[in-house]
Amino acid sequence: MAANFLHGVETIEIESGSRTIQVVKSAVIGLIGIAPTGDANTPVLVNNDREAAQFGDKLPGFTIPQSLDAIFKQGAGTVIVVNIFNPALHTAQVNDEALVVTNGKAKLSTAPIGNVTINDSNGDPITYIDGTDYTLDSYGNFVVTSSVIADGTALKFTYKKLDAAAVTPAALIGDVDALTGARTGMKCWDLTYNLYGFKPKILIAPGYSSLNAISAELISVATKLRAVSYLDAPYGVTVSQAISGRGVAGTINFNTSSKRAELLYPHLKWYDAATDSNADFPYSAFKAGIRAAVDNNEGFWVSDSNHEILGIVGAERDISAGISDADSDANLLNEVGITTIFNSFGTGIRTWGNRNASFPASTAPDNFVCVRRTADILLESVEQATLQFIDKPINNALIDAIKESVNSFIRTLIGRGALIDGKCTFDRSKNSNEEIAAGHLVFDISFMAPPAGERITFNSFIDINLLKALK
Repeated sequence: MAANFLHGVETIEIESGSRTIQVVKSAVIGLIGIAPTGDANTPVLVNNDREAAQFGDKLPGFTIPQSLDAIFKQGAGTVIVVNIFNPALHTAQVNDEALVVTNGKAKLSTAPIGNVTINDSNGDPITYIDGTDYTLDSYGNFVVTSSVIADGTALKFTYKKLDAAAVTPAALIGDVDALTGARTGMKCWDLTYNLYGFKPKILIAPGYSSLNAISAELISVATKLRAVSYLDAPYGVTVSQAISGRGVAGTINFNTSSKRAELLYPHLKWYDAATDSNADFPYSAFKAGIRAAVDNNEGFWVSDSNHEILGIVGAERDISAGISDADSDANLLNEVGITTIFNSFGTGIRTWGNRNASFPASTAPDNFVCVRRTADILLESVEQATLQFIDKPINNALIDAIKESVNSFIRTLIGRGALIDGKCTFDRSKNSNEEIAAGHLVFDISFMAPPAGERITFNSFIDINLLKALK
């Protein structure tokens, strides 16, 4: 407040006019699963392969290291990882596994978790030195590195291994401690905005999203966060089973009409260096990486369909596809709202499908995933930018500033190609004196995002009149 008396000059700064609205981050993946190392039940930000190393090697049965590798193979991704692995709950004991050193090597039957105790054939502790006489890696490969250990030496190994069956849906869904407020599982994603200034917009749980309890929770969390969840079909289902899963008699988790779910089929194959063989892994991890890459390189309003999937060598099963074949597997799956793959001569394996699970029940424009996500980004960006107007005095200047801020943002999105058109208006008839007196203002935002050019038709005519060109 200005002084009551001043013999001189003063300046009072008054803020007025529109404010800049920043686009919220869209290429953010929320990944939940299990990893052999790394913090548990904590939302950890991972931006590259180097940061992904904290979650350990791609050991069989674990999901986070494999998922991060699949994501970053697509060339982009900001990932908020929640690792729920607890060695005290999710491991089983292996006692005195007997192995014989052959050609300087031996291999445990499964990857060891934590410390490994090695005894001789009599059960007595060995005197060999780790790192000098032998090495034992995270995959369970025992390699002799000195002449002290001869071929034919019998050894006994005691260690813990992953008990995948002990990882329950309840642990993945998580909870909030009533006394401490500590969060576990998917509940950790509620902390991400306060920690990092953004929320995950693409939610995945590879290896678990085919479970009904997990898919239902992913949809619930996606609704809360204005995100999309990727739900995998179980491994091993046929095309007809995937399609029938959309119905009430189906045996898989595809019977949903949520605009927050995208249904994925089948699993994909990649080369596993640890086993020197091809292995199947859920589609969702690769799809999340592609979605993030498209957001960064082309725009969040661009469909991620018809993009080549990098880092894979095949698919769980062949999906017939033809650009004009309405009866192909790919088209039949798309027809019921299932995103699949397109693999034809010289195309590589590509993502194929634009619709969320609300299709075909819903014919609204936002059954296109790209339209739904564009709406989410627009509205959340506006909401966050409006914080600076909260609690300001209600007058014409405030109303104009809010309206023009949004319209300026909409014009920017139109210029980028994210919107076809749109506007923000203040309708006085929707703002009664009583509501304004209560500090409540109502604005209307209308807009249209560009749908994906999913179907292109050419009308062909054989016109005999064109014969007149003959001379």
